[in-house]
Amino acid sequence: MANFVVSLFSIIVLLSITETQGRNAYNEFQAPSPDSNDGICKTMVETQGYTCEEHKVTTEDGYILSLQRMPAGRSGESADKPPVLLLHGVFIDAVVWVFNSPNESLAFMLADNGFDVWLVSSRGTKYSRGHRSLTTNDKAYWEWTLDELANYDLRASVEYVYNHTGKQMHFVGHSLGTLTALCAFSQQQQQLLNMLRSAALLSPIAHVNLIPSLPVRFAAEKFIADDLYWLGLREFIPKGDVAAKFVERICHSLKQNCKNLLSIFTGANCCVNSSMIDVFLENEPQPSSTKNLIHLSQSIVKKYDYGNEEKNMQHYGEASPPLYDMRNIPKEFPLFLSYGGHDLLADVKDVQLLLNDLKDHDVNKLVILFKENYAHADFVMGVNANKLLYHPLITFFKVN
Repeated sequence: MANFVVSLFSIIVLLSITETQGRNAYNEFQAPSPDSNDGICKTMVETQGYTCEEHKVTTEDGYILSLQRMPAGRSGESADKPPVLLLHGVFIDAVVWVFNSPNESLAFMLADNGFDVWLVSSRGTKYSRGHRSLTTNDKAYWEWTLDELANYDLRASVEYVYNHTGKQMHFVGHSLGTLTALCAFSQQQQQLLNMLRSAALLSPIAHVNLIPSLPVRFAAEKFIADDLYWLGLREFIPKGDVAAKFVERICHSLKQNCKNLLSIFTGANCCVNSSMIDVFLENEPQPSSTKNLIHLSQSIVKKYDYGNEEKNMQHYGEASPPLYDMRNIPKEFPLFLSYGGHDLLADVKDVQLLLNDLKDHDVNKLVILFKENYAHADFVMGVNANKLLYHPLITFFKVN
């Protein structure tokens, strides 16, 4: 899909963009700085007065993922509601769910409402760089794409929480986290679905054919055109010179003003706390595999295209990669979808294509929440998302 920049705001912010237009500055809360040695629990959760446990799970293909569990609210009262597993987007990690104040961050709010909260960081990010036999210096470590995230990371995380608690859980995804879940659900992975109660998809990504951001479409096209070059870089580090030069190239080619890249790429985020950007950059953006980014740039939601029929035949038994067909998602599975009118990545027209895929879904099992003034980052970092988005989401979980 043409979505290499699903969460490119991480690169954008990296380039020292002082994006304040269309966004209020909120200065009341200063987040602690995450430390890779101490972990998310110690630096981001316990500092706010919450109990937190560090966990590890190993995927079927050997990647060791970091999870954090918040088994109680700030009051200390243990959770009396089902587990909730939260999955972030590309170029970020689980820190995004606890980045704002406890009254504004979804993970803290869920814990305070009695849910057993679990966060997971995808393979390759700061807290999930382990492997049974490989190191991050090995090229083989970075041989993965969305397919592995959907087939291995998500399943391993869900199974771990289910086995640890003995309970079905709710799921929350943002951006690439939604696509990962949708791909898994569309394959009708019944064992996975049997461990889930419902799923909340924030800024859902499933179609990007109509993406309105010219720089995003240009980025995807150039990423494909240069894929042999990019494949020489197994690990894509957004903080590196390569990423900076790539974005600079886009701006120069399109004669765009790079001072407002956050809005150009993701839409005008109405409600992100601009005073938190420096703290955010101490942890983000996170690496991804170059192969994954090429996959996300392949225009159609399907399995990774190896570029020729022979290789595709070797991997899939057919000349073209199989599609992820969202119409296969079980119609009785409870879904909560929320999208924004200013989001240039999960564009309104593209989300409508997803909703059309779900047109036969049980109307009593599908909740749709449209936020006219929201863009991509507002869904996880908006300071008013607690009232506008998280309260309805929590209500949805309580009735499912």
